[in-house]
Amino acid sequence: MRRTGPVLGWGRKACDGATSGASWRGWVVAAVAGTLVLAGCTSPSGVRASGGASSSESGGTSGPTSSSPGATSPLASASTDPAKDPALARFYHQKLSWVPCQVPSGASGFQCATLSVPVDYAKPTGATLGVRLDRLQASEASSRIGSLVLNPGGPGGSGVEYASYANAVVSPAVRARYDIVGFDPRGVGRSDPVRCLTDSETDTFLAADASPQTTAQVKAVVALSKLLGQRCQRRASTLLAHVGTLDVARDLDVLRAALGQTRLDYLGKSYGTFLGATYAGMFPWRVGRLVLDGALDPQLSSQQINLGQAGGFEIALNAFLSNCIQQSGCPLAGTLSQARTRLKSFLDGMANTNLPGSGGRELTQSLAVLGIVFAMYDQSFWPQLRVALGSALAGRGAGLLALADAYANRDPNGHYASNENDVIYAVNCLDRPTPEGPAQIQAQLPAFEKVSPIFGDYIAWSSLPCHYWPVPPEMTPHAVHAAGAAPILVVGTTRDPATPYAWAVSLAKELDSGVLLTYVGDGHTAYRRGSACIDNAVDAYLLTGKPPTNGTRCS
Repeated sequence: MRRTGPVLGWGRKACDGATSGASWRGWVVAAVAGTLVLAGCTSPSGVRASGGASSSESGGTSGPTSSSPGATSPLASASTDPAKDPALARFYHQKLSWVPCQVPSGASGFQCATLSVPVDYAKPTGATLGVRLDRLQASEASSRIGSLVLNPGGPGGSGVEYASYANAVVSPAVRARYDIVGFDPRGVGRSDPVRCLTDSETDTFLAADASPQTTAQVKAVVALSKLLGQRCQRRASTLLAHVGTLDVARDLDVLRAALGQTRLDYLGKSYGTFLGATYAGMFPWRVGRLVLDGALDPQLSSQQINLGQAGGFEIALNAFLSNCIQQSGCPLAGTLSQARTRLKSFLDGMANTNLPGSGGRELTQSLAVLGIVFAMYDQSFWPQLRVALGSALAGRGAGLLALADAYANRDPNGHYASNENDVIYAVNCLDRPTPEGPAQIQAQLPAFEKVSPIFGDYIAWSSLPCHYWPVPPEMTPHAVHAAGAAPILVVGTTRDPATPYAWAVSLAKELDSGVLLTYVGDGHTAYRRGSACIDNAVDAYLLTGKPPTNGTRCS
């Protein structure tokens, strides 16, 4: 999941979250994910059929094959199997020590362990770090398939926290036959977390003007963008160059081996699809049953991602407004055009006027937009957004401020419960070049405003910290084919705001063994969001290795 929004604190996050009925990160129904209830799917004729994948504990090639992608791309498969590298033997052959533990959800029956990995894979005899894990063992041990590794997205989402809601994140049928395993990627949560800004500095960062109009405002945005990189370099210098997706994908392969699996079975949401695709490109012969839900296409540039998300959030906003004007008491009553005009006028009017919030805080324009964006991820938040907008139009900002705080994971005491607001930049800035400086961004603003009159300016500026990042990027946008991999299931939602549906379509075509499963609906990601059609298709793939027919659509 990449985070989406303006430079000051949003960092283009596309984050999945939990599932319907869960309360991941303390949110009301689900963390940034849509929950629609409808069933029924169709399998169009004339589409490419796909064979079944073998289970993760079956055989298969033991290393790269001649059909693997070339080494010209950082996402290409490894030229040798790192599991056979003597220098890495102590990592690949380690035995995990699982002990009973308490997990964030408070659920019982979980065990925790720590996976040892090198800080720098080029120096395997050097410093190491511990990747925190948790698992809930299969409820039907006699029919256990293996371990299903989860990643909720972000980058920066805690897999340990996400897996602690295993009973909601996956179906009972999957729970019965898989150990559900969560991990906090390096630099995240409990795995040597990268922390750059203090709570008060994060407050300033999030609240500051993120759609600058004047020269002075642009200078202020540049100064904050530079400050973030400087703080990260000062406070997380040792790990800062080693938290990118390439290193996390290598950790994932060490985890696979430590779990005793020949192949990786994996459920990744949003940014987790980028991690999963990266893994598949590097280790296609290790691919078991991979579900990539809410896809991020690795061949997209930073600007393409921003433009795509601007359009995605505009579509989601139209869906919200269309629903709102049909409700009694909608604060934006009238036609869709009138509702959009009033909302834009309200936000434009906040450029120089803050609203009183709560606890002595004020709602700034950036925080107002952040609160609206948060509600776009999950249709269940639309009623709350309607109330918050009504209050804001009456001069009270507490409702929108609460939504913004939920997105940023800020508690009522002013503490940010996770390090996502820092690590999201640390990862994104390593994962792809961001050549655009202030002048280039300003030149691109008309294109962004055309795609999204409401959110365009904010999203256009969202990559600026990476322009000044103290560590150079280690990846470039590149197609991932994962030649020789077992079938990989790519799930897309037609009105997904954060990872537009077109990205799922392109990733499924890009992967040699990609299979596209479509949910026709709203919200971010689809599995366990209320569609029996989607859930049944994903479950069948995870339990049997056989994906649905390529192009299957659920509504």
